[in-house]
Amino acid sequence: MIKILSDSTCDLSKELVQKYDLGIIPLYVRLGDEEYLDGVNISPEELYKWSDEHGETPKTAAASVEDISKYLDPDSSDEYIIFTISSSMSASFNNVRLAAEDLEMSDRVYVIDSANLSTGIGLLVLYAAEMAKAGKSAKEIVQEIENTKAKVCASFVIDTLVYLHRGGRCSGVAALLGTALKLHPRIAVADGAMHPEKKYRGPSKRFVLDYVKDMEAELKNARPERVFITHSGCDREIVEAVRDYLSGLGVFDEILETRAGGVVSSHCGPGTLGVLFIAK
Repeated sequence: MIKILSDSTCDLSKELVQKYDLGIIPLYVRLGDEEYLDGVNISPEELYKWSDEHGETPKTAAASVEDISKYLDPDSSDEYIIFTISSSMSASFNNVRLAAEDLEMSDRVYVIDSANLSTGIGLLVLYAAEMAKAGKSAKEIVQEIENTKAKVCASFVIDTLVYLHRGGRCSGVAALLGTALKLHPRIAVADGAMHPEKKYRGPSKRFVLDYVKDMEAELKNARPERVFITHSGCDREIVEAVRDYLSGLGVFDEILETRAGGVVSSHCGPGTLGVLFIAK
């Protein structure tokens, strides 16, 4: 049997995790001296409250080798395909690899460095689960995923620069100027790292829709299976406007909405929204 797992940064909803029979390995989120499990006993809203009260970004950490080992059964004949957040952003990939080595299971534990984050990982996870259900072998699935990774289009637009500043990803001057000028940067993931692209201005609904509309050509050339709207807490009206726009393109079989988990939300802050898909 092939089991598909991911660390919690894939930001897949509980409904999708259940539907595709996935295993989720939570990362740690630390608020001062208190430690929590991402997606288990801490919510993004609690993270925002703590961050605002303390003026700093929560710390995050990968699951330990010992933690990961609990998800692997050395006495079974199961094969495991495990996805992690980009190895340039976390020790998650390396810790999964070490756990497999410690249990002498490296021959049947396939660790995939997604080179991505959030539902950029989730798109690959669901694709792998579909291939497993279709009877593909673990090696066939891994090879196809490796061929697909570079086709994942993952980006998001930031509402506030405050949280990026607190996390050391934006200077204080840039954060102040950006806030004063109401600038909202688009961040894209490429080569396993986050890169700032263009900036938008205006109220939330306007800049979010401008961001989505700028991707129209790419969206029309996307694989039709699914597109994700992933956000860290946006007004319902904004999310529905994005959904209506994507639906109007007539490209996608399903439009999935998920909330970003604690690890992603703690760095990007509330009001962030991304549209993520796989190019043909």
